[in-house]
Amino acid sequence: MPSDLAISRAAARRPLEEVAADMGIGPHLLEPHGSAASKISLDAIDELRDRPRAKYVVVTAITPTPFGSGKTTTAVGLGQGFRHIDKLGIVAIRQPSMGPTFGIKGGAAGGGYAQVVPMEALNLHLTGDTHAVTAAHNLLSAMIGNHIHKGNRLGFDPHEITWRRVLDVNDRELRTIITGLGGPDDGNPFQSGFDISAASEVMALLSLCTSLRDLRERMGRIVVGYNRGGEPVTAEMLKAAGAMTAILKDAIKPNLMQTVEQTPVLVHSGPFGNIATGNSSVVADLIGIHAGDYLITEAGFGADIGAEKFFNIKCRASGLAPDAAVIVATVRDLKTHSNKYRVVAGRPLPPEMLAENPDDVIAGAANLRRQIANIRRHGVTPVIAVNAFPTDYDSEHQAIMDVAAEEGVRAAISYHFTEGGRGAVELAEAVADACAEPSSFHRLYPDELPLVDKIDVIAREMYGADGLDLSPLAARQLDKYERAGFGSLPVCIAKTHLSLSADPKIKGAPTGWRLPVREVRASIGAGFIYPICGDMRTMPGLSSAPAAEHIDIDDNGEIVGLS
Repeated sequence: MPSDLAISRAAARRPLEEVAADMGIGPHLLEPHGSAASKISLDAIDELRDRPRAKYVVVTAITPTPFGSGKTTTAVGLGQGFRHIDKLGIVAIRQPSMGPTFGIKGGAAGGGYAQVVPMEALNLHLTGDTHAVTAAHNLLSAMIGNHIHKGNRLGFDPHEITWRRVLDVNDRELRTIITGLGGPDDGNPFQSGFDISAASEVMALLSLCTSLRDLRERMGRIVVGYNRGGEPVTAEMLKAAGAMTAILKDAIKPNLMQTVEQTPVLVHSGPFGNIATGNSSVVADLIGIHAGDYLITEAGFGADIGAEKFFNIKCRASGLAPDAAVIVATVRDLKTHSNKYRVVAGRPLPPEMLAENPDDVIAGAANLRRQIANIRRHGVTPVIAVNAFPTDYDSEHQAIMDVAAEEGVRAAISYHFTEGGRGAVELAEAVADACAEPSSFHRLYPDELPLVDKIDVIAREMYGADGLDLSPLAARQLDKYERAGFGSLPVCIAKTHLSLSADPKIKGAPTGWRLPVREVRASIGAGFIYPICGDMRTMPGLSSAPAAEHIDIDDNGEIVGLS
């Protein structure tokens, strides 16, 4: 089978004006960025408002290996599959971070014959939205330092500055830094650090806002620290929010691309799934929900993280209610959850893991059952998508289908990676049937529940924990946020994506453990509280053999080694 890059380059692409026309979007709403992508004006939201509403489908997964479960590939394959049953599926995904692209995981354009093209454009810069987020975030950092250097009129407490810096590269050496060294003209020394751009509150703002005006108002609400009286200091008080919004004036517009089968794709925003909200933008969905028969969007990592945040944070912001949820399951992920194999990022899978063994699949099925329950807790109908790999065996696929039957859940084996939309027809039909059922969607907790109780509900209901272990710092921070009037906000838990627990080494569906909450940050502009659990890093590091080592330019000026 050709490489993903070769398939992408061989794909026939239609002019994006024609792709947009399928969605009811006229050329006056498009801003071309070369042949790869076009920005869509936010005026499309109002122009499409009276058109029929599409069925709304979120694609999530069981707890993955470090290599992922293929959610993007499945979302793209499902969108292509709908074309084969005479329906128009619109795909909405996040823009990849260059941290993973140059790190372990590689890009996030899908794969095989179910990918967004051209993959080089999607994985490297695209229209520069992430760079705009980085610039806006770091402008605020610079204005904080300048304000203090010029007299600190707002009375910042130097020990209570919570705004860090960001960069779209995995760089562990920037996690903790001292700024302002060198002398009086170089600012004031402070301990700070860098997060990856995908973890920026500005990225979360971009993904959750509903309009340019909403973006501007959210920017103003960003809390960057506290004064000596314990009161919040905001970006509005620093007079930084207007300039930050100006930087994002074009970045707020979703990007239109297409798949290898010319299915429309909306690519917009890129918050990390384990660190941040893990969902593509609300504005893309507000356009896509009136542009086809089905809108397929993707939530980061397993249903315990990405889908939970989709239901309780993104749907809260958008006002949209999902009709069905696809849970992607793979043979290798379920074998990992049997606890018989050790899968290490950057290393090949153990050879014995590739041998036919349906019993190992059954042994790891507790994780699948938990994720099914997590979807049902929100009143949404789940559908299992068995993402088929060429190394799988029919008996192993059947084992997953048997588990789905026992749980009373629709399931389909999907061959979209090797066959494109034709291989996803059964999945498309199963999703269509699920969407035809009435939905009783509801959020997991009420807004008025105290913050600590919201964290506890998620820990118990979604992860299977026995409760919380709050550090003294986390307890103080939660108390401060409640006193500041932030208690009605939802919570966005940052924890490992490799386990239902906070320990990435624990597989399956563990019981008898408690969720350790190390610290809690407040993303007031984005509109959520942000607990950090266990040894969770907001700035990843590179592996011993990062993907960047294999990416280069050949003699013809073409990119090689991108995966």
